[in-house]
Amino acid sequence: MLGFNSKEKAADGTVPEGADDLKPPQHVAIIMDGNGRWATKRGLPRIAGHKRGLNSVRKVTREAKALGIRYLTLFAFSTENWLRPREEVHGLMDLFRFYMRRECKVLVSEGVRIKFIGDPSEMPEDIQKLMVEAEELTAKGEVMTLVVALNYGARAEIVRAAARISERVAAGELTGNDITEETISAELTTSGIPDPDLILRTSGEQRLSNFLLWQAAYTEFLFVDKHWPDFDQTSLRQAVIAYNTRDRRFGAVRKTA
Repeated sequence: MLGFNSKEKAADGTVPEGADDLKPPQHVAIIMDGNGRWATKRGLPRIAGHKRGLNSVRKVTREAKALGIRYLTLFAFSTENWLRPREEVHGLMDLFRFYMRRECKVLVSEGVRIKFIGDPSEMPEDIQKLMVEAEELTAKGEVMTLVVALNYGARAEIVRAAARISERVAAGELTGNDITEETISAELTTSGIPDPDLILRTSGEQRLSNFLLWQAAYTEFLFVDKHWPDFDQTSLRQAVIAYNTRDRRFGAVRKTA
């Protein structure tokens, strides 16, 4: 993984405190929680919190790139979020349209590839088209991959993977003995993306909420009290510093000198 040297500057032009020779996680995934609570606390409609949260998306995406993080996954809309008030859902769809129309050219200029995971079939048709266009436009980005989980639910993802594998077995392409962890991983929407090293959740909640359940088997977790609109470059750097204090053994025993 790329190291972050203290002589280098972050996206905001400052040197991260405590960032000497950090090894950033290859893949950070974030559950962007607390937009609505941020707005309610200020007497604003919930959609105002989501709009403010877009600023954090921009800041964190650029900072992740500056720190050498290769994959950044953002949980933008879950399969359960359709249960929210209709006005809020419509407002979120408008924000997705705005982001994809405005930000794609910026991502191209910064060498960032965008990839969507989840089930796009339930999204409005124009947004489905924008998703395809965004992936095609940014396909040559090699600096970082921005993964956006849109209409994503981990249980549904695993069910779809199991269904596809069962179809392959029925077609004679596989036998039961051929099915491995790699077989299942290859059928998930995250195929080709390394499992997350670190999952962050903002707003103080401490649960996964049906996010990357298969992929999170050996992931480190960090729960942050800040609401997502208040999460910025410094917050991400602090998370990377905290990650560097973790002893990841993947079920093994730490080697002693």
